[in-house]
Amino acid sequence: MDSLNVLISGAAGLIGGALRKHLESRGHRVFALARSDADADASFRYSAQKREVRLDPDIALDAVINLAGANISASRWSDSYKRLIMDSRVELTQALTEAMAASAHKPRVFLSATAIGYYGDTGTETVDESSPRGADFLADVAGNWEAACEPALAAGIRTVNMRFGVVLSRDGGVLKEMLLPFKLGGGGKLGDGSQYMSWIALNDVISLVELCLRDDNISGPINFVSGQPSTNAEFTRALGKVLRRPAFSPFLRAWLIRLVFGEMGETLLLGNNRVISRRHGEIGFQPEYSDLTEALTAELS
Repeated sequence: MDSLNVLISGAAGLIGGALRKHLESRGHRVFALARSDADADASFRYSAQKREVRLDPDIALDAVINLAGANISASRWSDSYKRLIMDSRVELTQALTEAMAASAHKPRVFLSATAIGYYGDTGTETVDESSPRGADFLADVAGNWEAACEPALAAGIRTVNMRFGVVLSRDGGVLKEMLLPFKLGGGGKLGDGSQYMSWIALNDVISLVELCLRDDNISGPINFVSGQPSTNAEFTRALGKVLRRPAFSPFLRAWLIRLVFGEMGETLLLGNNRVISRRHGEIGFQPEYSDLTEALTAELS
């Protein structure tokens, strides 16, 4: 792949940081979207107050990767925090795509994050990219997030909606939060452990993003998940095995999760996301890690 000019929003996050490092190591020129009104001199800047993105007219971007958004698990879901979750994604994406559409040098490709929460709570049903949108809060967030990409589509910019599952990394996200209690012998399943979670190794995220950048035939929604979904009980057993620690702590009962975390706990910790990808086969992507134990071992070794 020829050297590219790539703009990343959310470049300081878990995925954005790893992706920036990888792309720069491959000889690409990577820019971060500044998100503070104080960064008036930044080449690429988002003003939340004005709800607008400034793109440097002297730098022709080849690709834009949109990863920004407030952490959905950082706080109990009050009405105000739910607005922050929604607005931090939709308003920035809308402003970014409008700026790209108006640019004299339109990027060839726009990769925009969304999530497998698009499908809602799937129960025991397995869903893929052809499945309909769900009906809960996270489904509304994902649906509105993807709808905000419309200006890029209308401008003829190839657009990929990256529907992320749980990304496995020792440096952040769910896995990092689970490491300390497991290492202290307090790891265990959440509720009865029957709820499904769909995961992907961080290295496979990077590989799939790179494929989406390179292949001009790839567009539309793609589930960033790997292998078969695991139940929470299966995940905790695998993590305990890799860490050589017990995984049978009874502390986090379902009623306690609902009491402490409210809607956020009900959705994120007890909800089902049994999601696979039909499109991986269509685009020729083969995850390096399709086995959960192997993925955890590689990440934690």
